[in-house]
Amino acid sequence: MTNTACWDSTSSICSMEPTVGCPPTFPEHELCRNVKDVLPRDSDLDCFKKGMLRWTLHRKVQKNPANSLSLVWGLIKELEKAEKWESRKDIIPLLHTLMYAIIQTAYIPDELYKRVYNFCKRLLTYPHPYCAVGLSYTRRIQAERSSPGLMYQRMLTAEQSLKNEHYPFQERVFVLADLEIFGSLGQVLMEDIETLGSGGTLGHVDYMSCVVQHAIQAALGAQQCSGQKLAEALKDMGQNVEAHFQEVLAALEQSAEESDRGARGALKARLQQLYSRITDAEPTSGGPLRDCPLPNPEMSFHLWTEDIDIWRLLSKWFRSSSSSEQFPLSQEQEDFELGDCPSDPSPSETTRHSVMSVMSNDSGIEKDLPPGAELSAPQGPGAHTSWEGGKSEPDPSKLSRTLGFRIKPSVKDSMALLQDSLDNPSSLVVGGGDRGRGGSGGATLQRRAGSSALLSPLANQRKQLTARIVVMGDDRALGRLAREYFFFRKREARRIFLTLKINLQFYYIPVCGAKSPGSSVKNKSHRWDGEPCALGSYLSMVDPWYNTNISSLGSMIPKLAQMQQSKPEGPKKDPFISDVISYYIRMAQQPVFFTIYFVKIFSSGVTKDPVEDVFLTHLDIDFPEFRQISATVKDRRKSSAEGFGPYLSIKYNKVTLSGRDVEKGFSVRTLGAQINAIPSNEAEDLNCLTLTLNECTAKSKNNTPIRTSHVKVTSAEHRAFAVTLDRDGQRTYKDVQSLEISPCLDPGYYIQRSVENKYKSGEEQDGGLSKYMKKGLQLPMNTFAGIVT
Repeated sequence: MTNTACWDSTSSICSMEPTVGCPPTFPEHELCRNVKDVLPRDSDLDCFKKGMLRWTLHRKVQKNPANSLSLVWGLIKELEKAEKWESRKDIIPLLHTLMYAIIQTAYIPDELYKRVYNFCKRLLTYPHPYCAVGLSYTRRIQAERSSPGLMYQRMLTAEQSLKNEHYPFQERVFVLADLEIFGSLGQVLMEDIETLGSGGTLGHVDYMSCVVQHAIQAALGAQQCSGQKLAEALKDMGQNVEAHFQEVLAALEQSAEESDRGARGALKARLQQLYSRITDAEPTSGGPLRDCPLPNPEMSFHLWTEDIDIWRLLSKWFRSSSSSEQFPLSQEQEDFELGDCPSDPSPSETTRHSVMSVMSNDSGIEKDLPPGAELSAPQGPGAHTSWEGGKSEPDPSKLSRTLGFRIKPSVKDSMALLQDSLDNPSSLVVGGGDRGRGGSGGATLQRRAGSSALLSPLANQRKQLTARIVVMGDDRALGRLAREYFFFRKREARRIFLTLKINLQFYYIPVCGAKSPGSSVKNKSHRWDGEPCALGSYLSMVDPWYNTNISSLGSMIPKLAQMQQSKPEGPKKDPFISDVISYYIRMAQQPVFFTIYFVKIFSSGVTKDPVEDVFLTHLDIDFPEFRQISATVKDRRKSSAEGFGPYLSIKYNKVTLSGRDVEKGFSVRTLGAQINAIPSNEAEDLNCLTLTLNECTAKSKNNTPIRTSHVKVTSAEHRAFAVTLDRDGQRTYKDVQSLEISPCLDPGYYIQRSVENKYKSGEEQDGGLSKYMKKGLQLPMNTFAGIVT
């Protein structure tokens, strides 16, 4: 590639010399060659290498303004070439790389802004997901063009929780790592993520100085601003820089609200005056610009143990944030949040009633019970249950609630649940209506992807806090996340608190491997056949940029942590893990929605009540008593036409492409079954369950996988079997007689419908606000592009 056209013609405007101590300046054609090396290709075998090259490229350019601007020019040329030659598979990776460079570039001329904006606007005519990504970046570039430095200022202010009056939004990253995979490596990861990754010794004053420095340079450029002189003046100010920080934020936010060319001129004049006051220099005295690298966001690292409770984790963060001052709590809410009130059990314990069954008329207050009545033992997904045996622990004591109070959803709570449903992209109908999928809430048979929240009329009412939850582990960790998310929604539906204040975003880094040497956790997991990170493999299949930067690098995280642990005295290297997490959470804003499935398990014995739980990826049915003798009769089964094992009676709703489910049933001899919710290939990507039977004869018609959304499995010979959820040995139920599986209803929808139909006996139709709410509970997992077709 030659350096011609706009780059040569604007060299007098946007040329910037590297400052002392900066890495060398690389020509544009060399940076473009590096960009081509990181693009995903179908024939690539080593995606890890490409992910490392992407990280190296950003590290190379983020510390030198000249390199950053050269990269931006090269990327927009590559994007225009991809558009000309219809190379759509390169557009999204190039566009994400371009936007990440624009955020950190010290100064961008208006001509370059215009070219980027026009390209993003042309993407609106492309099919999904290109139009969704293009719309998001078109709006960002439009705001950045009228207020240069706006994206950098907003990102740094929110991620570092810089208190101000003009941009009150805050973000926090919670990294939840699987204890069985990382074990004693948790301390090494915590140091990398929390200490090195969050800027090390930098404080809020340093971040404020970065915002002022970047905003002035982005508005004035090298001809009217000396980066070195400005940086020295800001450093000498110390704590006094806060006043200039507040002034810069006020100017940028005002310019963003007006969003026209006149506003940009007023912003430039205002920042020129501020530059003159800070440096005591004329605005015409220019010089080399100074780099303002964007520090990684504030993160907290947690090993996923039984003590991890997402609701309480977010509640604690909310109380420590400055936004809590805007939401004063009553004493009743204080008791509810802190868990001191006996009438409110924690999510790890039982709730007063199951939202998946008929709502009880019992108020939950002991004095309201009729004479001689006793409170019954609770049942539900969070009931005290032995994961080994699936049996409820006996409790001879009688349950009582001395401080109980009635919970009645108010109009404000109902409207908040409705708004949360409308703001959630999974609640909007895109490309089809409700097909009768039993709680799918308007979703078609194909899996949902892409962010449609921009279409919501309430999307402008943004929540001030955003919690980004990053899960590192295999399918077991995702199963626990789905279960915690169900508890979160269930608790919020009963008494809304965090839904009004915190926006939840989920991210997943697939990591699988042997248990680390120092782990104290006993590995109870069965060695399952197949892919241990099925959901991560699916996301890698539908999003090539996710496969290159996240899926391939995630497998290296335990190895990198072990290397750092073995050499603790060596020189500190770049925080690679936190850099990858930062890039992921900043640029991956297109979610893929995965249905959470509800399962009701009936154990052996007449007096035992059913146990309720949820799963996300897998459900395995196994007969332990036949596992040992199955190998001895393997050869006999090959020559026999009869199946082996106990009888299972299976009733299910067959999923069809027309959306009209057909009820079917049969009985078969089998040693077990697997129910998968994640498709193994792109051709079978339907939003349903796939049931596969084990050890059937070759002549049996039941060898064909069954696609269903509702299924009931019963042991016809009254032989107990074991059920394992999400391949997690700690979530195994034994002595199971039958089970029922269906898409999980959103607790908020169920509570609202139950209240509306309280006085409508036998009426199951949705009415009031419930008909506008999403019915199914889905877990949105953020990717870079959603599903690329």
